[in-house]
Amino acid sequence: MTMSADQIRFIVGIAGNILSFFLFASPIPTFWRIIKKKSVEEFHPWPYIASTMNCMMWIFYGMPFVHPHSPLVVSINSVGLFLQLCYLSIFFCYAGKQNRKTIVGMLFLEIVGLAAIVVGTMLGLHTTASRTMIVGIICTIFGICMYGAPLSVMFKVIRTKSAEFLPKWLSIACFLNGICWAAYALLKFDPYILTGNGIGALLGLIQLLLLFIYRNPKKEDEKQPTVELVYNV
Repeated sequence: MTMSADQIRFIVGIAGNILSFFLFASPIPTFWRIIKKKSVEEFHPWPYIASTMNCMMWIFYGMPFVHPHSPLVVSINSVGLFLQLCYLSIFFCYAGKQNRKTIVGMLFLEIVGLAAIVVGTMLGLHTTASRTMIVGIICTIFGICMYGAPLSVMFKVIRTKSAEFLPKWLSIACFLNGICWAAYALLKFDPYILTGNGIGALLGLIQLLLLFIYRNPKKEDEKQPTVELVYNV
């Protein structure tokens, strides 16, 4: 029995949900390390701040009054939002004063920004087609930010010749997740899901290349005091 394009797309979407869950769950080892050491060390909150806004925007995008028939988009991003808030809560507990200010300030700006987008969309746009286009463009931008957020430490990786603080499992999950959702978007063409996840797969590949190139830190770098590598946000 031959499956229809919609059935294939649904199966790919389920696979995308599974991969997205691993993407959202991939920082768990990092936060377990933070809890055990009671310090965020040199880990950065930006990937989780970016992911929080990304999840909120895709939940809005998947609503029936914006982009109908998108339950898989809503379901996985709801799970993702819950996990990101858990991560940020842990980060907040063990971070310094400056990082705490960054987390609170950015979350406040994200909530205000989301509220403005929701109000503007619902009051200014009156068809699902127009809402899909505007919200889809915004989601694409935030999706790229989420995928590229781990690259915020790229220069540190190159400078120290060590990929220790570039989250490995997050980078792997980004790459696989981007490929799967790009395939999902191609089966029933969705330019917004395709663009964001296609670029996400490329950014994930770049992160994997950095992990491979700098997987073994040089001995002289290992001897440097940790404090020399710390930077504040």
